[in-house]
Amino acid sequence: MSGIVEIRDTGPAGLTPRQIVAELDKYIVGQAAAKKSVAIALRNRMRRQLVRGEIRDEIKPKNILMIGPTGVGKTEISRRLARLTDCPFVKVEATKFTEVGYVGRDVESMVRDLVEIAIEMVREQEVIRVEGDAARLVDEELLNALLPLSEDTTDPERQESARKTREKLRGKLMAGELEERVVDVTVEEQAMPQIEVFSQDGVDQMGVDMGDVLSGLFPPTRKRRKLSIKDARPILFDQALDHLINMEDVRQRGLDLAEDMGIIFIDEIDKIAAGGREETGGPGVSRQGVQRDLLPLLEGTTVRTRYGTVSTENILFIAAGAFNMSKPSDLIPELQGRLPIRVELDNLTADDFKRILREPKDALVKQYQALLGVEGISLEFSDDAIDEIAEIAYELNQTTENIGARRLSTVMERLMEDISFTADEHASESIRIDRDYVLTRLAGIVEDPDLSRYIL
Repeated sequence: MSGIVEIRDTGPAGLTPRQIVAELDKYIVGQAAAKKSVAIALRNRMRRQLVRGEIRDEIKPKNILMIGPTGVGKTEISRRLARLTDCPFVKVEATKFTEVGYVGRDVESMVRDLVEIAIEMVREQEVIRVEGDAARLVDEELLNALLPLSEDTTDPERQESARKTREKLRGKLMAGELEERVVDVTVEEQAMPQIEVFSQDGVDQMGVDMGDVLSGLFPPTRKRRKLSIKDARPILFDQALDHLINMEDVRQRGLDLAEDMGIIFIDEIDKIAAGGREETGGPGVSRQGVQRDLLPLLEGTTVRTRYGTVSTENILFIAAGAFNMSKPSDLIPELQGRLPIRVELDNLTADDFKRILREPKDALVKQYQALLGVEGISLEFSDDAIDEIAEIAYELNQTTENIGARRLSTVMERLMEDISFTADEHASESIRIDRDYVLTRLAGIVEDPDLSRYIL
């Protein structure tokens, strides 16, 4: 039908926004608005992949601006989102590009980092696909080193005897009984000369993969080395992977993955907002200048990498900042326009801290239980102890700098200091931390005037 965009069935593998939020809830407490926004943005990218026709090229990601104090989950939401969907993800600090000597091209390094991560992700997938074949090649190479194949094809008995001996060795090799046996194997070594590049941009911004260029000029040399089977196996495995994996295909797929599914998280973007303060001339890079350098990336431009060119039109940018000394409206209008979705994250309350200590899969309480479990200690926290830890952390945030959930790490580390130090004396014991112990260990922290020593 004219005017209707046809979309294929997403199937069970595609996560709906509600499913994405449910997965994020397993690790992050609260911040429903931010989770909802990133879930919709991610789902729209999946939808775009299934759209047919010319309209697909016109569908662009809606970049997000997260506003909230430190430690409330801005970075964690983005990082978990990327892990959940196997998207290449890179986090950069906006303040990195305000240092003296940085110019507009340098902001493109975040895209190059994204491409490197994407290519490595694709390579890891290929390694999983071919690791069985690579392991078999390694075993054959080691068997050849232990018992070379007989070249005598005229004596059937000798051939049969060699085959049986080889199978016995194969069984011992698979059982790990020959790991200390020394064998003579062929190892490839790449002789790469040191080359100094006289360029402000650096070698990774030249648009040339110098590794490929130099590997053509200086091919790897093959040397015979005597190694134990235990030491030879990883070397031979890497060589087998190099022969089984088509790196040209991996690089191209990595470029496509970065273009279509890449996520770049730009933190501390409020630090490059003017904040109503007039900038004076000087050797430093101006805040507005850095914003203008970022603008082409968010609008959509082509970045040259050593693996090829990458378009940023479909890369999802998530910017974040506390905006204590400035406002989002202090960003240049063009940059504001490229961050159409704004989400304000809430300050964490004492009840949020209580949930953070209990509910997430990676809660601090569970982390300490796992760490001391290695020592044979069964660690238990009473409900009133967790409530007291949360109240103390919240009070510290109210009376000093608000660092969000990071305050819990400060309080918990001080609480667990003595137990962690003497853990070897309590092996195979059960330790229960109650409210009285918390008050004893953390007594006077809130009232202490010299709070700086308790602040991360």
